[in-house]
Parts: sequence; structure tokens; C-alpha cells
Amino acid sequence: MTALRVLVVEDEMLIGMLLADTLGAMGYDVCSVEATETGAVNAAARYNPDLMIVDARLRNGSGVAAVEEILRTGWVPHVFVSGEASTIRALRPGAIVIEKPFRDIDLN
Repeated sequence: MTALRVLVVEDEMLIGMLLADTLGAMGYDVCSVEATETGAVNAAARYNPDLMIVDARLRNGSGVAAVEEILRTGWVPHVFVSGEASTIRALRPGAIVIEKPFRDIDLN
């Protein structure tokens, strides 16, 4: 079975790399770690991920806006990570949100 390709969008590079390492240890193929809205949109077009884990707030752009742009070309399952889960749910009702701080087990 082929590992799922995961796109990680996280503006804190250390957190992004730790998340990528954790996902890799869980058997996922992290195709890219992106820190900006533009980088996320470009990486999604390039790698065609099976899943996206997206920080809702980015220093340069918005994770929510990146997901909206990516979804214009087709459905990609996605999970938001945020310290303000209620804000994300208000913007995107029905969104799956993992609240920061989270533990590795929350990713299963």
C-alpha cells in the first residue's frame, strides 16, 4: 500500500518540521512543508496531496484562504490546526480542527 501524501502548512518552521517527522514516523509521506499561503497553493498544485494539515493563521497570508483557493480546483481532505478552534469553525462550519497545543495521538 502506498503511503498517503500529506502537505503540511505551518509558518513556524520548527513546528512544521516536528509535525513532518511525526507524520513520517506514522507512515505518511510528507510531500512538502510550506510556511505561506502562496507556497501552500503552489505545493498543492505540484504534489496533489491526499491530505493537508493546515495552520489556520500564517504570518504571510491565511491557511483558511489557502485551503479555499486549493479547493477551487478539486476536493482535498484537510484538517486545520489552531489555538482558536471556535474561530475556524465560525469561518468554516463543519471544518475539522485540531486545537493547539496538540499531542501526537491527536493526529491518529
